[in-house]
Amino acid sequence: MNATPASGILADARAATGGAAEVEFAWQLMQELYPICRSITGEGVRATLAAIARHIPLRLTEVPSGTAVFDWEVPREWNIRTAWIRDPSGRTVVDLRNHNLHVVSYSTPVRTRLSLEQLQPHLHSLPQHPDWIPYRTSYYREDWGFCLADRQRQALPPGEYEVCIDSTLAPGNLTYGECVIPGAVADEFLVFTHVCHPSLCNDNLTGLALATLLARQLRAGRPHLSWRFVFAPGTIGSIAWLARNEAHLSRVRHGLVLGLLGDPGPLTYKRSRRGATEIDRIGALVLGRLDPRARCVDFSPYGYDERQLCSPGFDLPVGRLTRTPNGEYPEYHSSADDFSLIDRGAFRQSLRACATVLAVADRNAVYRNLNPKCEPQLGRRGLYRSVGGTQPAGFEHALLWVLNQSDGRHSLLDIAERSGLEFDILVAAADALLGVGLLEACAPTAGGDEP
Repeated sequence: MNATPASGILADARAATGGAAEVEFAWQLMQELYPICRSITGEGVRATLAAIARHIPLRLTEVPSGTAVFDWEVPREWNIRTAWIRDPSGRTVVDLRNHNLHVVSYSTPVRTRLSLEQLQPHLHSLPQHPDWIPYRTSYYREDWGFCLADRQRQALPPGEYEVCIDSTLAPGNLTYGECVIPGAVADEFLVFTHVCHPSLCNDNLTGLALATLLARQLRAGRPHLSWRFVFAPGTIGSIAWLARNEAHLSRVRHGLVLGLLGDPGPLTYKRSRRGATEIDRIGALVLGRLDPRARCVDFSPYGYDERQLCSPGFDLPVGRLTRTPNGEYPEYHSSADDFSLIDRGAFRQSLRACATVLAVADRNAVYRNLNPKCEPQLGRRGLYRSVGGTQPAGFEHALLWVLNQSDGRHSLLDIAERSGLEFDILVAAADALLGVGLLEACAPTAGGDEP
């Protein structure tokens, strides 16, 4: 498998421990993307992908409205220019310009006058959080509506209101972007993150920024695997991507869905549908050693785009990495999911976790010991201490573990799990043993399971 020195991504994973420059890059990108009014289609998605494309090369795909994608159909494209409500005195009380969440996403165009009683069914608020604006959508049922703070809603005076939603819902396209980074082999690691939510920081500006940052790091290194980063609208985007890439899915060796990576909750890895793939084991290994609070949870058919990627017709080896999962923190899908929710230390830890998962996947390999009858003499090869009588140091310990377990069946991931040693020191030991001719690489198996 990979007999070259570490590709650089391991160093990136370690560097991300501090990561001040990386975090600052992510913050600036999130601040740029926050004001863009996005949905599952439209100019907001294209503007978001254009901003990301200034940092990594993106290939855009446009899927026309009406295209059949399995049991779904790509919807008409939605765009909006303005939306507001004026009270009986003519004062503007709700205005899309003040917050993107003020309008129900995919609202049909409307310009009318109606009483407060007639308006109320089209208003959405959160009584339990009276100062927050909820996020609501109407993608597949034609309707219109506004979202506002419940405290403001309760203060609306009786009388006639003027309502305007200047939107279009017309034939167009669904847009997604891909950044492909060729590696030494065609086997791919798929990174998927959703691009549709407007003005929500944790969900999912953190995923967009972190995926962009990881792609930049990988492009600067020499990866073994090939890497495919997909930035697509949630649900319908992954369904469309799968429909257009079905013939090539056998290349996906591992995958990871990214989102919700900045809140102060613990890191959470969600296993693939199979539950014991190589990526599932890598997720458990990395999170378990990075944070004692971290959790690994079983697959469920609820969540983000892992639902589609792990559907039984595909059953791809794809896990999901978040901090607090969707729906499990109070600010979820509301205006309170802003920059005040995002913790820089938590985001930095998420970056380190992602980079380390990617590094382990890229460098996991199976080797064969070419001198398997007893331990080879490492001292004369310059790999062992010159003075004996003490316990082996960490690197020497790693050399012995790699030699002992490299029988053509056990991977470095196996050795890391069994020995308790850090994966990167095992990589360094394997590279050193390759360099003196004591190991040879074995070919991996396909499909994302254990080599």
